[in-house]
Amino acid sequence: MSHHHDHSEDVPAWKHDGVRVVPGDQLDPNTAQTPGMDRKAAINFARVGAQKLWAGTVHIHPDAKTGAHHHGPLESVIYVVKGRARMRWGDRLEFTAEAGPGDFIYVPPFVPHQEINASPTEVLECVLVRSDGEATAVNLDIEPVEKPEAVRWVDPIHRG
Repeated sequence: MSHHHDHSEDVPAWKHDGVRVVPGDQLDPNTAQTPGMDRKAAINFARVGAQKLWAGTVHIHPDAKTGAHHHGPLESVIYVVKGRARMRWGDRLEFTAEAGPGDFIYVPPFVPHQEINASPTEVLECVLVRSDGEATAVNLDIEPVEKPEAVRWVDPIHRG
């Protein structure tokens, strides 16, 4: 006696609506851009139906920096794969911190910031994840302070 039932109307087609693998050589450059960097989308609503995430790569050329910008209400996480990232942030980009391979950077909603490749010779390669399926980048016209203040991260959970 067979207990096989056809539930095709009420069960997702996992073959095409399940896990997706997006090959690294098939990322989409048609995404919000900021001068000085190349963003490519891997995961977004248009490509895989992502409702709450955007993920892709960012490359910043040696000695290059982006213009000041923010990402509206979105949270961003940047993972440094290769190179040295220098971040500036604040109303006049008055704060700075650096990150290297293996480091994660968190950018809260609406924070004006700028990514800088701190290396004169090496491309800065990062993976970027945002908290929405659409890429939002709002470019800003900011007159930065000449010497930003270095800020060291303090772990609020494990304060010594």
